[in-house]
Amino acid sequence: MYADYVIVGAGSAGCAMAYRLAEAGRRVVVIEFGGSDAGPFIQMPGALSYPMNMPRYDWGFQSEPEPHLGGRRLATPRGKVIGGSSSVNGMVYVRGHARDYDTWAEMGADGWSYADVLPYFKRMEHSHGGSGPEYRGTRGPLHITRGPRHIPLFDAFIEAGKQAGYPVTEDYNGRQQEGFGPMEATIWRGRRWSAANAYLRPAMAGGNVHLIRGLARRVVFEGTRAVGVEVDAQNGRQVVRANREVILAASSINTPKLLMLSGIGAADHLREHGIEVLADRPGVGANLQDHLEIYMQFASSKPVTLFKYWNIWGKMWVGAQWLFLRRGVGTSNQFEACGFIRSKAGVEYPDIQYHFLPLAVRYDGRSAAGGHGFQAHVGPMRSKSRGSVTLRSADPAEAPVIRFNYMSTPEDWEDFRACVRLTREIFGQPAMDGFVKGEIQPGPAVQSDAEIDAFLREHVESAYHPCGTARMGRADDAMAVVDPQCRVIGVEGLRVADSSIFPQVTNGNLNAPSIMVGEKAADHVLDRAPLPASNLEPWINPAWRTSQR
Repeated sequence: MYADYVIVGAGSAGCAMAYRLAEAGRRVVVIEFGGSDAGPFIQMPGALSYPMNMPRYDWGFQSEPEPHLGGRRLATPRGKVIGGSSSVNGMVYVRGHARDYDTWAEMGADGWSYADVLPYFKRMEHSHGGSGPEYRGTRGPLHITRGPRHIPLFDAFIEAGKQAGYPVTEDYNGRQQEGFGPMEATIWRGRRWSAANAYLRPAMAGGNVHLIRGLARRVVFEGTRAVGVEVDAQNGRQVVRANREVILAASSINTPKLLMLSGIGAADHLREHGIEVLADRPGVGANLQDHLEIYMQFASSKPVTLFKYWNIWGKMWVGAQWLFLRRGVGTSNQFEACGFIRSKAGVEYPDIQYHFLPLAVRYDGRSAAGGHGFQAHVGPMRSKSRGSVTLRSADPAEAPVIRFNYMSTPEDWEDFRACVRLTREIFGQPAMDGFVKGEIQPGPAVQSDAEIDAFLREHVESAYHPCGTARMGRADDAMAVVDPQCRVIGVEGLRVADSSIFPQVTNGNLNAPSIMVGEKAADHVLDRAPLPASNLEPWINPAWRTSQR
């Protein structure tokens, strides 16, 4: 089978790339190991806790024992289905802060500053309820909506943030991220609006995109030029050839694995596994980053939470309403309010994120606190801890070794203690007086630094935002893997376009910036002039040097 371009991975960035390349008249083959995204577990927003815990839809990765977390292994879900992780995630839509992208440019990702990427965010968006066309897109394929906030706890949380002295922002994806306000989601007409729904299906309907199910084993080279991908497909092993280029968009876990299996990576590590070295790039698999978070849980004094649906009959009612009427709580991911704040004076832009949920429950849905309750997911955004993805063996079917090295710096512990104390202050505001019955987790007995640290060691969880394992930088940067045009350094005809290329994790959830990478990389692949840079400036708190809020 031949195509102009072969894309490995039908995830957030891969679907966006396929759409834009097909729109330009190119023939594209997309290789995806996972299967269909049909059915309510994926398409119903309220069922979000199910797909990421189902082997049918999730790769089932786990970290190695984390030395700073008591040897715990943390789940690392990645979507194994068309739409990739956009089909199993929480549907939260966060572009990140403008300064994230300015930092990328400073780190060597020339042409990826906020001024450069804002036009691509606008091109991909169809924003419903944002701050208007100056900062937001209104004609793109990706629908962005806001929940109805019928449950009074959402507005109470936003008001509590205001009472604590923080700003209110009407659109954290617009000019001002800092503050409390309504959260946005990739949901449209009560349905998960994944990259598969927004991009892949329309692209396939046009006839220029063909989807192959199979396990990508390695990139095939002639000399140093990528010419195809070896795939274990349903009809056997085959090579899918690319007339122009191969593009890896297989996730920050599987993309570095594929690069290494193809001979691109740290030379000594490849030789350990009997792999011939094509390009010695020690940055492959390095620079792994993620967000950690804790769930600050509170018992509710009023029966206004989602707990009333936390039984078999309640869940059947929610499912039936969604299935037959596209109505009810199943049409929302229930993350309808949020906050972005700074941890201390001297921090220029927010480094703490809040997701508010009107139910006290684990993210995987496996256990709920007894009775009515609610929680804030909170964690620092810019940890200095770095980990790695390496090969376990040369067998493409075997999962790689994932070491995040979480909480490996003193600043991580300091920042998380600030999260706990600042969150307690917010929930102690008058707006929450009528709702807070008591603190469930960590619990009122946890007060000292040592007590908070012990709680964190046992309870921090990944926010599922791994990135950075094929970092973008200048071609003379020894640790860079791709150049600012997403070309893999040291070979020809091969690019990477997914969250692997992030030089630094962005301020928030990763689906939006991953799709943006696919959009912008498509223009590089097509050798088009980039969209004209924007001259808009973000809002930065004028008192950031001297005040925490």
